[in-house]
Amino acid sequence: MRRLLSPVVVRKGDLIAMFFIDPSSHDIGRSHSSAPASFTPSVRWGIGIDADDFRLSPTASSDRFSFHLLQPGSALLPGYWQLRSAIFCEEQHLFEDSDRDELDDQAYPISAIHHGLSHGGQVVGVVRIVERHPRVWYGGRLGVHHAFRRHNQIGKGLIWKAVSTAHGWGCDRFLATVQIQNVRFFQRLHWCSIEELEIRGIRHHLMQADLSYYQPSRERRPCARAVA
Repeated sequence: MRRLLSPVVVRKGDLIAMFFIDPSSHDIGRSHSSAPASFTPSVRWGIGIDADDFRLSPTASSDRFSFHLLQPGSALLPGYWQLRSAIFCEEQHLFEDSDRDELDDQAYPISAIHHGLSHGGQVVGVVRIVERHPRVWYGGRLGVHHAFRRHNQIGKGLIWKAVSTAHGWGCDRFLATVQIQNVRFFQRLHWCSIEELEIRGIRHHLMQADLSYYQPSRERRPCARAVA
């Protein structure tokens, strides 16, 4: 009998974007865990959860984190905004009062949720996706809660969710600006570097995802965006 709220999991969419992944994890991007092959969809913390929400790659899944496109009115939205502010304003000091900008009016927020006895339902990772031009999407504001950065699954799962979601919505090209220390991580996840940039005094690479690797998601595109 499956124990709910345990590490044996359950499940159920800018150039000026900043990507943040903890560079200290030696095994970053190399997950060997997998969620149950079959799983009964359920509703937890006000969101639907199914097996696909644990996906990290075409062949791997997480055993303790799930990844969700946040719908308008989602109970997870406050945690999404709070974590973004904690990372990009309080920790990295990239913004003074708020990291929100005009792209958030067009973007789709995605969050990573922890499934565990002590932090069940906590938002532990964030990213946003936005269609800047027809069929050209950008990922941005990728971040992981400081207490969970040793879990390399979170960044990997957020990137998979972001790119595969946009791909399912007709994306022909998916781009992101990536901090220099994270370029190799993205390369291992089937991204290539296009050019080097400097944003807010920090070196970045403009990178592009290989869409042949990121299977299109079945996630339906919301009629409205979750910006509250």
